[in-house]
Amino acid sequence: MENTNYRIGRPRSASSGGYIVATAFLSLFAIVGLALYGLPFFYDFMTSEYGWSRTTVTSGNAIGKLLVAPLFGFIAGWLIDRYGPRKLMILGSLIAGTALVGLSYSGSLPLFYLFYVLNALGYVFAGPLPCQVLISKWFNKNRGKAMGIAYLGIGTGGALVPILANALESNYGWHTALTSLGVVVVLVSLPMAYFIREKGVAAKRETQDAPLPPSLSISAILKSPYFYLLGIGSLCAIGTVGGVNQHLKLYLRDANFTQESAAHIISLVLLASLAGRVLMGWLADLFSRKYVMILIYLLVAAAIPLLLMPAFPGKIYIFAVIFGIGLGGDYMIIPLMASDLFGVRTLGRTMGIILVADGVAEAVFPMLVGYIYDNTGGSYTIPFIVLICIALVGAVIISFLPKKPM
Repeated sequence: MENTNYRIGRPRSASSGGYIVATAFLSLFAIVGLALYGLPFFYDFMTSEYGWSRTTVTSGNAIGKLLVAPLFGFIAGWLIDRYGPRKLMILGSLIAGTALVGLSYSGSLPLFYLFYVLNALGYVFAGPLPCQVLISKWFNKNRGKAMGIAYLGIGTGGALVPILANALESNYGWHTALTSLGVVVVLVSLPMAYFIREKGVAAKRETQDAPLPPSLSISAILKSPYFYLLGIGSLCAIGTVGGVNQHLKLYLRDANFTQESAAHIISLVLLASLAGRVLMGWLADLFSRKYVMILIYLLVAAAIPLLLMPAFPGKIYIFAVIFGIGLGGDYMIIPLMASDLFGVRTLGRTMGIILVADGVAEAVFPMLVGYIYDNTGGSYTIPFIVLICIALVGAVIISFLPKKPM
């Protein structure tokens, strides 16, 4: 029998939804905010020291996600649905920290790819998937708000990491800076996850009078056209934001921004994402999540053209705010929509499959952008236009989803 109930063990005073949200916040802060958004800050150092092209420095993320996501995405979702998220979150935290330490001294491509595979594995085990399931199974009425608060961890970590990485790099060099981030990832994400306890008894959920909906079989989910619409639509959005994020530091350096200025712009994007997560979580509890999802995709598509326009005062800051708001809601809205369509009992497996597709897109699109850049005279015009079109296609696909929960 599947164990779908969670409560907090030690300490007893933490036995609340607030502790669940805080645990998810810190895990997302470290695994996504620091590790995922922190690594692109070091790409220009790698291209300078190792002589690698932009295709090469973005290929590590692609290869890691392509190898890990198909092999472990669904398995991780199944394990979380059956046994709970605790053990995977602890393991993923250790793996993610080890990956960053290893990448800080990976001057050869085999080691570079090996540690990026570990980075992807840490993301699957301790990143959005277990946090989404944890929040969705604990909260019912205020699930959107709870998810929005937890996902503030990504924006907070992502906003702090360029400032922190720039300060560490300026004083100790980029190798030590990246090693330090790996240590911080473990120290932040592991302790609170350790105290999550999965028990066979019924847990005190946010609303005792709101039982979990019936569980759908995975075969029924796979037969639903809505599953594929959600999967392809989210793939388009995640791939687009990944394509921009992985190249933003490189784009800013091409535009002659200093290391410090580039760090501040990247930080502003993630600060804006904090507002985006709260705003979109609030809207998702008030309006059809389908329309909130479309709004998010349109914001992302509207922000990218600013990077292609001639320079004018405040251009990059306007981009950072609009793109950041869209980015903030992008990852958060997908599990909310999935739980509406298919219920929370199978959310781990459902999102395990969807995150495989999203992970592939998030990995391949930045590499594709780098390849087009390297083969079109060193310009981001064509690859960014491609990303705009993909984001708009995603919005059209999501428009075919139902307005109300199934």
